[in-house]
Amino acid sequence: MGFLSVLSAAQRWVAERAAPGSVAIDATAGSGVDTLFLARTVGAGGHVYAFDVQEAAIARTRARLEAAGRAGEAPASGGRRGGSAGGGLAPVTLLLAGHERMAELVAPEHRGAVRAVMFNLGYLPGEGGDRRVITRPETTLAAMEAALGLMAPGGVLTAVVYPGHEGGDAEAEAVERWMAALPPTVAQAVQYRYPQKPASPYLLALEKR
Repeated sequence: MGFLSVLSAAQRWVAERAAPGSVAIDATAGSGVDTLFLARTVGAGGHVYAFDVQEAAIARTRARLEAAGRAGEAPASGGRRGGSAGGGLAPVTLLLAGHERMAELVAPEHRGAVRAVMFNLGYLPGEGGDRRVITRPETTLAAMEAALGLMAPGGVLTAVVYPGHEGGDAEAEAVERWMAALPPTVAQAVQYRYPQKPASPYLLALEKR
């Protein structure tokens, strides 16, 4: 049995900390994989925000959520999306906006109550994605600062970074430096990677104190 992939590890760490009824944020909606995971995890009593700057990503995420509904996941009460057998998916607010705006766009009643924020950095792969549009250190770090301010104590922030593409190594290093510089009284940071594959994606995460 091998180790968990970095994506699976990120989801496990989130699932351990984001109970049903929680508020969560997908800071990089992409194809909607993490958005749907968060909506299932926090359930009908929770709420999920999903950010992306590309219309193609928002469309893919919406389609994935709608497909979950067609597959028999009943709509969450009062929500716009489908739900899971465990009581429904959380309502999801899809935002065509940069994640650095999350402090502005998350509803006031959810500020300070967010239990999980997920970042999957890099570019949007596949049809409709523009590989010239990549996440960048300046906006990524601004978003992480905003996320930290929105999170509840005990909440988790995960970031899958991609040093193997152009610009990805600089962003990975910037995120790593930012997390390492946080005082231990503010957050505990951790790194999960395969040292024999230095160009492979790896996971950085923090738990807010």
